[in-house]
Amino acid sequence: MTLWRQAKLPPSAASQELLVLGPERLGGQGLDPEQEESGNRAILSLLTDPEVCDQVDLVLTWRAASGARCAAYEAWSRRGLVRFVRRLGRDGRLAFEVIERLGENPLARQDERALRTVEEEKAASRASGFDADDAAHRFIRAEHQSYPFAYERVAQLFDSPNAPDLVISPQDWSQGIQPGTHGALNVRQSRAPLWFAGPRVRPGHYDLAGRAIDIAPTLLAASDFPKIDGCDGTGRTSSERGVDPDVYLKRQDGRVLTEILNEHAPAASRVYIFLLDGLSHTELERRLAAEPGALPGLRRLRERAAVLASGSIVNFPSITWPSHMSIGTGAWCGHHDVVNPSYYLREKGELVSPQGQQLHTEGFVSGAVETIFEAFHRVRGPQALTASIYEPLGRGADHAVLEGRNLAERARLRLLTAELLGDCDPRWTADGQEGVARESLVDARGLAQVIELFTRPDLAAPHCVFHELTLTDGAGHDYGPHHPGLVAALDETDRRIGRVLDVIERRGLLEETLFVVTADHGMSPQDVSLRANPARHVERIGMAAVVAEPMIWLRDVAVTVERAHDGRTARVLVFENDPLASGERLPIEGAEVLVEAHAPQAESRPQRVAHGRTGAGGVFGFATPSDLSADQLAVVVRAEGRNPRRLLLDGRSLSLDLRAALYGPASR
Repeated sequence: MTLWRQAKLPPSAASQELLVLGPERLGGQGLDPEQEESGNRAILSLLTDPEVCDQVDLVLTWRAASGARCAAYEAWSRRGLVRFVRRLGRDGRLAFEVIERLGENPLARQDERALRTVEEEKAASRASGFDADDAAHRFIRAEHQSYPFAYERVAQLFDSPNAPDLVISPQDWSQGIQPGTHGALNVRQSRAPLWFAGPRVRPGHYDLAGRAIDIAPTLLAASDFPKIDGCDGTGRTSSERGVDPDVYLKRQDGRVLTEILNEHAPAASRVYIFLLDGLSHTELERRLAAEPGALPGLRRLRERAAVLASGSIVNFPSITWPSHMSIGTGAWCGHHDVVNPSYYLREKGELVSPQGQQLHTEGFVSGAVETIFEAFHRVRGPQALTASIYEPLGRGADHAVLEGRNLAERARLRLLTAELLGDCDPRWTADGQEGVARESLVDARGLAQVIELFTRPDLAAPHCVFHELTLTDGAGHDYGPHHPGLVAALDETDRRIGRVLDVIERRGLLEETLFVVTADHGMSPQDVSLRANPARHVERIGMAAVVAEPMIWLRDVAVTVERAHDGRTARVLVFENDPLASGERLPIEGAEVLVEAHAPQAESRPQRVAHGRTGAGGVFGFATPSDLSADQLAVVVRAEGRNPRRLLLDGRSLSLDLRAALYGPASR
């Protein structure tokens, strides 16, 4: 983990003589000094260009030290800027400290209790000036949102070298072309339901918010797994921290939710995770409260469950593939490295898309983390059957169809699936929602796999099942998170949950199984007329970038300027800014270099001093007027497919003053 001495912080913090923890594995993520110009230009345009500024809530980054400013995480918005650092507390835990604020701190509101009911969403929407009674337009402005665990969730992302240079958190209603979506840092898109039911659980309602990374360690603790010498959220093993083994996984960012457990009760023999993809926490709670006869399958679990009133706050970005990996590993995406459904590998110059690929994606998950399937095999042995049911996380699972491992008997699967098609609601086809209909079929096939695995006479019952139920996500996207279509999808999903419980009960395993009900993200309604994808704005204004919403990887050059001692010659060296895996930056041949003299007289026009292209090794040499100082000579570098660089011959960047441009001259 990258360290900075706390001496770079204000005196109140410096006096504590603690360490600031930067990104764990630097590999080009965030903004380095070579990207001051392009980064500031992109942020300014995203927050001020009329084409897109109303769609952007936050622009987030980590910025390396530059001049007098120390390295820090940054959240830029039109209402203000906050810069903060992550440090190691005296108790060995991570802590966060704000070191600069201009205007309003856009991450100040981090109340995990905010907006956890439909009525609270309506009140916030009404206060935001929208029609709160129209579920399709129940939008909520940033000033009425909350950003739970925001500092931690932003900082963790930039621990991975796969992380972008900039990431956008859009306004609540400004992303995509579907009636519902997710991905933002705000609480509505980041909260998922979270219940635990079964052995060692204290049933009841808890005024508590968990994090997605807390689920796996809580399950393993309730299953009486041994603690190991693994890494905690600081990235250090127990032995490196000078303590006894104190985590349950190879990398454990989360904590055990001890509040809901009875450590003296019998342990769970098996675990079963129901992941209702994309299910709105508030819609689920509304159904349960308003319709006592609805959702009998879920109610069977809820009546003996520990229910977290504030649910689970998921990974950032609050998107399917990264969030699933976090639930199943107990590690944030900055540590399991699947940072987005699609992301750019700088060292290869390649955009990869696990979510687009869908099949055989387990290799994208970092070997530095451990999946719950791997943990079960480590503790219970290879005979402990584990199953990933259409779950994006499959590494280590014995049965994982998406990874090409299918233990089920295929002929029986076909028969079971045909029988289970009766659970599929005909409205999907009647409404012309073919995507939702396909997801309904996938869930039927997944249920067939579960029934087959639990009823096969030649197989021991699974010890660990991670079951993805995707229909609620499809309906939430294509109808909206509070539409009658989502109500129907939840009813259909509940029928499948009831069937699973019946199968496990008939096998005599219900009482020894610990169940989890959760989701991978929340969902909010969208203004589909916008067809918004604010991250692509940087491409539309002509900047060189790789964009995979909501992330931006800027394509930049690294420039070094050197002037001879006698002042008569100089040279410019131009390299790729994104390093290879070895850390080497490749030279760029053919980059255009323009050098101009700027005399002290205000009325004088710049005079061309040199113009040419870099040769082999990325070098351009030229003569300079010895009577002009280095700060009077400006260099412009342009390379095809890269953002231009403008700097003085003394090395200082000519980038715009972003603070002054956004918040006025007094903010310099």
